[in-house]
Amino acid sequence: MSAKMKNISQAEVLVLKEQIAYQEGQVVSKTLAQNNALSITLFSFAKGEEISTHASGGDAFVTCLDGVGKITIDGVEYLLREGESIVMPAGHPHAVYGEEAFKMLLVVVF
Repeated sequence: MSAKMKNISQAEVLVLKEQIAYQEGQVVSKTLAQNNALSITLFSFAKGEEISTHASGGDAFVTCLDGVGKITIDGVEYLLREGESIVMPAGHPHAVYGEEAFKMLLVVVF
């Protein structure tokens, strides 16, 4: 089974928000793990950048690592600040927007 972590140091203390950089005018992603049951990805959003409305086949657990993000689930907006988390339920339309420059950890459980 290829359920191994990638793109991140192992057996080393690290700060997650330092593992991905902001890029002007872009949404940047770095996949840390991906298999049939789970996806773990770091994202950085430049201010004003977004992932438009879509639905996922799994429950998507988001933790804000830096800045402020706006998460929209079923048309309801939630502001997420550093240290705060939210679950975007499987099958529900959702979107993510960089209210300010924003970094997040996304864990999707299928």
